Amino acid sequence: MFKRENFLGDFWGGTAAMLVALPAAIAFGVTIYAVIGGHYGAYGAVAGILGVAAMGIVASLMGGTERLISAPSAPAAAVLAAFTLQTINQGIGADLVFVMLMIVALLAGLFQITFGVIGLGKLIKYMPFPVVSGYLSGVGLYIFASQAPIFLGLPQGTHFWDSFQITSAWQWQSIAVGLITIVTMLYADRVFRAIPAVITALVVGIGAYFAFGLIDPTLLQANNSFVIGELGGHEGINFDQMFTGRFETMLYIGWEEMALLFFPALTLAALLSIDTLKTCVILDSMTHSFHNSNKELIAQGSGNIVSALIGGMPGSGTMGATMVNISSGGKTHLSGFIEGVMAVVAFLVLATFIAWIPVAALAGILIVIGLRMIDRHSLKLLKSRQTALDFFIIAAVAVTALSVSLIAAAGVGLILAVVLYIAQQIGASVVYRHLDGTEARSKIVRCKEEENLLRTNGIDFSVYELHGSLFFGTANQLYTILQEDLQHKKYIIMDMKRVQTVDLTAAHILLQIKDILHDREGYLLLCRLPHKLPSGDDLENYFNHVGLLRHLSPIKVFDDLDDAIEWAEDKIIKEGLIEQKGEELLDLSNFDLFKGRKEETLEEIRSLAELRTYKKGELIYSEGDGNGEIFLIRRGSVRIMLPYPGRKSVHLSTLGQNNFFGEFSFLEGAPHYTDTVAGSDTDLYCISREAYDLFSKHHKKASLHFMLSLAAVLAERLRLTRSELGAEYDV
Repeated sequence: MFKRENFLGDFWGGTAAMLVALPAAIAFGVTIYAVIGGHYGAYGAVAGILGVAAMGIVASLMGGTERLISAPSAPAAAVLAAFTLQTINQGIGADLVFVMLMIVALLAGLFQITFGVIGLGKLIKYMPFPVVSGYLSGVGLYIFASQAPIFLGLPQGTHFWDSFQITSAWQWQSIAVGLITIVTMLYADRVFRAIPAVITALVVGIGAYFAFGLIDPTLLQANNSFVIGELGGHEGINFDQMFTGRFETMLYIGWEEMALLFFPALTLAALLSIDTLKTCVILDSMTHSFHNSNKELIAQGSGNIVSALIGGMPGSGTMGATMVNISSGGKTHLSGFIEGVMAVVAFLVLATFIAWIPVAALAGILIVIGLRMIDRHSLKLLKSRQTALDFFIIAAVAVTALSVSLIAAAGVGLILAVVLYIAQQIGASVVYRHLDGTEARSKIVRCKEEENLLRTNGIDFSVYELHGSLFFGTANQLYTILQEDLQHKKYIIMDMKRVQTVDLTAAHILLQIKDILHDREGYLLLCRLPHKLPSGDDLENYFNHVGLLRHLSPIKVFDDLDDAIEWAEDKIIKEGLIEQKGEELLDLSNFDLFKGRKEETLEEIRSLAELRTYKKGELIYSEGDGNGEIFLIRRGSVRIMLPYPGRKSVHLSTLGQNNFFGEFSFLEGAPHYTDTVAGSDTDLYCISREAYDLFSKHHKKASLHFMLSLAAVLAERLRLTRSELGAEYDV
């Protein structure tokens, strides 16, 4: 699994990453377990180290993201410390709380694996930024508040606000060590660029502690209240008893207690997943790689399960240690594995040394980490009304995390984010463009009588191009926009090409619109229904399922917007013509192209023209057919289609009686470049270029008039096309 090509780079990268991750992990562990009291504070250091080892080794073996370093993290420390404090305040015994912490971490790992298996990895990283920012700011504030009493040297469990009321109990030794550690943490990078600041700060903090020991000899006494204390031996932790005792104590946890652990574990899993995937996204941008979110969650969950089983604390992919790994030469999974192995070595070698780490130094490190987690840039969001609500979400989540609990903050953040999204959707118009029937035109080329009728009666229909989400928040908005047209129009066309989602409320509003039109003998015309919404659903199938597209319902569905407009135009024309006569076969003398020609000239042209008849839907010619011929429509209509390989043909225009087509093939003497289909039962005149050339030799004046008439019609078509393009692109 591991590559040997970059062994030295991975070795130094993993070792350097361990040196960064280990002090922070010890601090996180002490923060969690010190709340329990007794010797558990010292055990917290062990839990942090075991977490580094388990996360590093297991996540790498499970094929997590290359170069990513996994270790105990601030979100885990904040959530578990809050959980521990809450359970202790409820009167639950220390030994039982100790086991409950293991179960929460174990469940969180199982949840992460579940997230990865069912494919939630790609969704978790899209958690709304205000929620993530607010939560991380809340975590930062919580860490600061929890470490402030320790920084002041007050007994474990002292509340943040209470610590400022008992100034007489402040310990100068603790404050001095903490201040020196904080200053070193803030400025170490400027002096010792090659050494991570957290290591420098810890070393300087320990040095300051022993220096103050020359002034106060009690600081040099073993297991005093200012240090972590002995990890093993007669006076320290009985590791065997603690490891085996956890599983024995689990027998006393009932279903009621397990139910209390479910939501904290789910919250912890979500936060650790977000923290990891956020780091992975940044890592991808730096290394031009692409991580597998679901695979990474499975790897992280496996690491957290193993960590919980061996007594370590959970964690996630961490940014600081990962950056150190990359800068030190780490390139593969091996660097993460080495980080875990070196953590075990450090524990075995430095166990005695760890007992003398001042808790004030760890508090100083965590205070800096916590303050850096607070999103100070979010204050700029208040400068604009558009982003003020985002700041409100960030602040609400952070305040809830600090005043209530981190678990409650997660719920508040998600609820507010959903409310903000709905508010933004409601504020956006669902109508992309609205055209009156006097402005919208189909591609059918109509005679002057029909054009005049449409100019007069085109107000009977409207076209609405919709976009975005049609749901309970915007459905009434659509109905309000349509209200005036519903009182006067007979045909409402809705183009749904840009629609993203539709819910049952929106479908019900469409049913109401259809019923209102039906009362006035009108129709609702739907076109370009997406057959694959972003959700994967077919909109036409959905409308069928909810009963909108019932048989004989006053609602029509069209594939193209032009087809819907053409249908509405035909209805208006038929209703507007007082005397409806059936189409009669046109003679050449009835065509505008030949008006004014002498009878003997027309007779000669008739002898050259071929009569053709096509049934509705029959192909007249395909792209590439023919070699120069023009068709004149005696009766019926034809549809001109532009074919595209591998996709649907584009409808260019529909031509009716007294029109012609195929003119470019005729003029160029070349094959046709479109497909042409009979739109109804159709009768045609077909004149080939070869026959026309013979005619023009004997009737030069007549042939010239024909060409001039042809050019005039083509010029008019070009003018109409230009107007349509101008309307389409708003030029």
